[in-house]
Amino acid sequence: MILRIDDIDLFYEVRGEGPDVVMVHPYPCDHTYWLPMTEHLESRFRLVLPDLRGLGQSGAGAGDTTMEKLAGDLLRLCDELKIGRAVFVGCSVGGYVLFEFWRRCRERVKALVLMDTRAGVDTDEGRAGRLQNAEDVLKRGPEWAIEQMMPKMLAPVTLSSRLDLVESAKATMQHARAAGMAAMQRGMALRADSSTTLAQINVPTLVLGGEDDVPSPVSELERMARGIRGAELRIIGKAGHLAALEQPAEVGRILREFLERNGR
Repeated sequence: MILRIDDIDLFYEVRGEGPDVVMVHPYPCDHTYWLPMTEHLESRFRLVLPDLRGLGQSGAGAGDTTMEKLAGDLLRLCDELKIGRAVFVGCSVGGYVLFEFWRRCRERVKALVLMDTRAGVDTDEGRAGRLQNAEDVLKRGPEWAIEQMMPKMLAPVTLSSRLDLVESAKATMQHARAAGMAAMQRGMALRADSSTTLAQINVPTLVLGGEDDVPSPVSELERMARGIRGAELRIIGKAGHLAALEQPAEVGRILREFLERNGR
């Protein structure tokens, strides 16, 4: 389905029936990132799966893809679907978006799942790397950029022995375009520090991630969980930054248990 938002067409898919769960995918994937595990959820919940602007089948629009823009898109989508309150699940950049969404309209949030993400901003070196990546993807193309990212996105065991999952991960990125990827890299480099937001979160929260996540290591997940009162922490074995794709059955089970307790 398509929702027109200002200068872009935002693509989204809705699956299942029940209480609303809005799921925000990682960079540079699209909504299909979630599909290996949705079978564990869609019999009990209505899953709303957008493609973030500039990725998948959604347009990029003008300028940098900031977290403020992405949170605004999410709010517009919730209004379009008449979602009052929902559980919000965000992986990687999806988590950055949810921190901004919380600051903007926390009254819409029933519970949070922060997956393979971090609250802090990039180091100076990390920020410079993002900006360089934005330039490189425009020069060399999405396929080159995705190949460069793979070693940091998946667990070593996945890379060495699960070539099917490596190809599945690439398939979730197949619609990424250079301009959209560059705009989002610049937007992530500009994002606000959400460390002080953690103490303000007062809804049930699950922090979850892969034990071999490089961009959002376990130490960062632990720090987030400590900062949010009452947060649950679950670490997924044999998984990296794309834990829901690498271990869909386990992540789906954990998420369903959390949703049954906090999302109905």
